[in-house]
Amino acid sequence: MKGPDIPFSFAPELHLFLAAGRSADRTPVTTDGASTLGHVVESLGVPLTEVGRLLVDGAEVPVSHVPQAGESVTVQAVARPQRISGAPLRFLLDVHLGTLARRLRLLGVDAAYTNEDPGDAALAAQSARHRRVLLSRDRGLLQRRELWAGAYVYSDRTDDQLRDVLGRFAPALAPWTRCTACNGPLADADKDSVAEQLQGGTQRTYDVFARCTACGRIYWRGAHHTRLEAIVEEALRYSGR
Repeated sequence: MKGPDIPFSFAPELHLFLAAGRSADRTPVTTDGASTLGHVVESLGVPLTEVGRLLVDGAEVPVSHVPQAGESVTVQAVARPQRISGAPLRFLLDVHLGTLARRLRLLGVDAAYTNEDPGDAALAAQSARHRRVLLSRDRGLLQRRELWAGAYVYSDRTDDQLRDVLGRFAPALAPWTRCTACNGPLADADKDSVAEQLQGGTQRTYDVFARCTACGRIYWRGAHHTRLEAIVEEALRYSGR
């Protein structure tokens, strides 16, 4: 059943989700007269994870509002920094965001990730079960109903992805406290306790070590430390710390 044509205006940040011709201000959208505003917005390609306030004739309405003839809708982008209530801020990343996961862990941010793709349904269920914010560049995944919370990652460049997540969620940072391989917490380890796991050159050159309390991996300030330190320092500057 054909319903009224409703003028929609989308925030500039949301235009990339819209089909060609939909990004113009006050573009009419033909509705069926029964679907909720949330359903209409998602049918146009915009995941609700990216939507902030929904305004009808200037007044905020819930996603359950059914748009009526004569109304005008404004769709705002999610406010930054975004506050997640109901659980500590923790992330779950899809299979395509492994480098971003490792960088978040480097900064001490809880970031669950596996390089084996469990499928969209399993990822959404894991987000709901563990109350983790799912990070993805897959808008279809972010529209799954069972998802607890999610966020679209707007760039395909890791440096920009990291700044995007830090700017959007402002997570607490604790660099060098989390295993970049498995996400477990690190603890200081004396040299004697890890000696059997070290190669000769490492034993002779380094004296300060940490061990993952989950997987047992050993960390020290090796050849890549300067590059990692630059990543950490840039993230801290960006976050105002």
